Amino acid sequence: MPEAVSIENPAELTASAREQLLRGCQARNFALFHLGGPIADVERDLRAFGRHLGLLDLDQNLCAEDSGITAITVKSTATDHTYIPYTNRPLGWHTDGYYNAGEHQVRAWLLYCAQPAAQGGDNELLDHEIAYIRIRDQNPEWIRALMAADAFTIPSNTEGGEQIRPDHGGPVFSLSPVDGSLHMRYSARQRNVIWKDDAATRDAAAFLLDMFKRGDDHILRYRLQAGEGVITNNILHRRDGFRDDPTSGAKRLIYRARYYQRLPLPKET
Repeated sequence: MPEAVSIENPAELTASAREQLLRGCQARNFALFHLGGPIADVERDLRAFGRHLGLLDLDQNLCAEDSGITAITVKSTATDHTYIPYTNRPLGWHTDGYYNAGEHQVRAWLLYCAQPAAQGGDNELLDHEIAYIRIRDQNPEWIRALMAADAFTIPSNTEGGEQIRPDHGGPVFSLSPVDGSLHMRYSARQRNVIWKDDAATRDAAAFLLDMFKRGDDHILRYRLQAGEGVITNNILHRRDGFRDDPTSGAKRLIYRARYYQRLPLPKET
C-alpha cells in the first residue's frame, strides 16, 4: 500500500507535500494523505488545498454545498436519501460524475474523512488505466467498442415531474483534448444505465463486472480514519455498507470535492 503523505495544514500546503501528492498521482492516479490535526473550516481549507494542487473548478453537483464541497453522511431529506452515497448502503464500482456531459466531466476528486462509521464503510480503489489495460489485453476490439460515442448512456434524471438532467450518452474511455490523458465514465449499476446493444460492448461490460468480482492485484482496500483522505484523477472506486452509532459519535462523515481539472504532473508545477 502506498504511504500516506503527511500534511500539517491543507490550506498552506508545503512544496514537499505537494510534490509527494503529485508524484503519487502520476504513478498510480491517486495518493493517500493524512492531516496533522483537525481542520478549523473544512470547506474553506479543502478548497484551498485543491487550489494548491492546481484544481480550481469545482463540480457543483445537486447535493453539494454552496462552496462546492459535499458532506457525505447518512441524510434523511427526501432529495439526498434518494441517492445511495447518502445512505449506509454499499456503493458499487464507478467513476465520479459519469452522468456529466461535455466540459463538466469530473477529472479529479478528493475525499476527506472527518469521522468513520462505527463499523464498515471501507473503500476499494482501482486505477482506471489498469482497467483499460486488462480489457485491451483480453480483446482490443472491446476497447474500440467502449470508446464509441454511444457506448454508455445515462437516462435523464427527473424529480417531482421536473427534468434535472437530460439523457447523456458518450464513451466509457476517452482521451482528454487538453493533455491526452485517459478518462473513464463508468458505473457498475444495473439500473438506470443503458449500454449500446452490440456484442462487443456487452462483452466488454460483462468482462468489467467479472473482473471486479474476481478481484485484481492492483485493487487497494482501505478504510479511511479521521484526518485521512485520498485524492485521485477520478479512478474507479466503491464503498462497503456501514453502520453508524450516533450515541457514541461514530456517524460517518466524509467530505468530497470534484473538479473539472486533472491533477498536473510534477514537472508542470
